[in-house]
Amino acid sequence: MSAKEIDKKTIESLLPHREPMLLIDKLIKIVHLKSATAIVNVKKESFYVQGHFPGQPVMPGVLIVEAFGQAAAALTAFGIDPKEYKNKLVYLMSVDKAKFRNPVIPDCELHLEIEAVRSHGRVWKYKGTAKVDGKRMADAEWSATIVDRKQ
Repeated sequence: MSAKEIDKKTIESLLPHREPMLLIDKLIKIVHLKSATAIVNVKKESFYVQGHFPGQPVMPGVLIVEAFGQAAAALTAFGIDPKEYKNKLVYLMSVDKAKFRNPVIPDCELHLEIEAVRSHGRVWKYKGTAKVDGKRMADAEWSATIVDRKQ
């Protein structure tokens, strides 16, 4: 499959995540199995900012990492032959070099610029940078594996 952009409905067909845990809203600037930018609409009513922190809401860093993982899983699932990906899941294996540089405040559009660094069989290594209005908010490296979905 190739496209320059995929919407939330297509992402739902690729990932098992559902609201409220489906964090990414679309993928843009897709380069087949190489890179993409995921868009996360961070809203005041998002479940994760209600109590984090009252009066000064911030998107938790761990959910930025989760969004990185979802974006990478969607990029990979979108690029793989659908017959090969059928009944598979992508699991996060490790997170390295995560740095949170600035707080992500609700009512913003978070851009996750991700890149597949390498793959070996079912294991993939990625890196990414999170930005709001071009300002770097966080970065990380992580690896994931493709596993069989339990029937």
